Amino acid sequence: MRICYLDAFSGISGDMTVGALVDAGAPEAPLLEALRGLDTGARYEVEKTLRRGITASKFRVDVADVPQKHRHLSHILKLIDAAPLAARAKANASAVFEKLGQAEAHIHGVPIEKVHFHEVGAADSIADIVGACVALDLLGVEEVHLSAINVGSGTVETEHGTLPVPAPATARLLTGKPVYSRGPAMELTTPTGAAIAATLGITFGPLPAMRITSIGHGAGDRDFPQQANVLRALIGERISAPEATLVSVMEANIDDSSPQVLGYAMDRLMAAGALDVSFSPIQMKKNRPGSLLRVIAKPEDQERLAQEIFAETSTLGLRIYPAERRVEERQMVEVQTPWGTVHGKVSAQKLFAPEYEDCRKIAERTGAPLAQVLEAARAAYLEKT
Repeated sequence: MRICYLDAFSGISGDMTVGALVDAGAPEAPLLEALRGLDTGARYEVEKTLRRGITASKFRVDVADVPQKHRHLSHILKLIDAAPLAARAKANASAVFEKLGQAEAHIHGVPIEKVHFHEVGAADSIADIVGACVALDLLGVEEVHLSAINVGSGTVETEHGTLPVPAPATARLLTGKPVYSRGPAMELTTPTGAAIAATLGITFGPLPAMRITSIGHGAGDRDFPQQANVLRALIGERISAPEATLVSVMEANIDDSSPQVLGYAMDRLMAAGALDVSFSPIQMKKNRPGSLLRVIAKPEDQERLAQEIFAETSTLGLRIYPAERRVEERQMVEVQTPWGTVHGKVSAQKLFAPEYEDCRKIAERTGAPLAQVLEAARAAYLEKT
């Protein structure tokens, strides 16, 4: 599978995305030809530049002769649909604008049909979103993955006045995604960039296991003294190596909750999406025996699970820190036992682990010992292979 990893260490915008993908090998001529098919009257060019000594491609849209008018979502979708674009590029570009429209509608408290796209509805932003989707299609990218996103800080000037960074639409679009602020006090991630990331991004975190075939850098408008103002795109093939994923580890020391409450809290946290929940015995201050609650969670589930911990336990504080989790490639298979179907995981080393819940249900339904059901599932897999 051909994948793209966007490293947004200096933020992400639409023009940076297009520039990075062209720099990584997306052919410029067919890309610009596709954009001219939008018939917005804008002119497009890609030029080489430097950002803190790094060679990058800068995507520019000249809208000097284009009337800057407000557009509704339906107008933009018709414009995309009428353009001579590949089907996948059309579908992705439309999905990005729909996601952006939903965010704007929520912020302004109006139906999505009534949303006026101001800056994001201008010809340059249409070109940015469509250009990014066309470039991904030209590169044959099947999945897009991203790093945690640097959103910047400070304030930004908009048609609605001075707003804090991240701007409301950007914050809404990146809800549940890992973000942070570092570098100059200015907007580093725009609503257009956030919409591309939120719509097309499959995962957000460390670089996935891949064989890199090309690297590109898309330049932002400014050249910062602190960091290279570029978006890095790594294009390559996914490989069957242990996958590194970013997780949040959440811990609390608890000495005044009963075992019944803690057991119920564990069930609630697992049902709410925790990757793992455990308790370890500890000795706390004043010689009180207590329990260390440790929850492993996806970064996007961190805040929701934190609220669950506060609601279901007596703790008043949490320690939260990021950690890297290595996950070996596995696949799901089905085997047939004398009592029915059992699912199981097969590792890269061809080791089979039957699903406990399947085996437990069979044991409860038939009266067969659980150990016997587990052994029958393992024997069925060996016979199958």
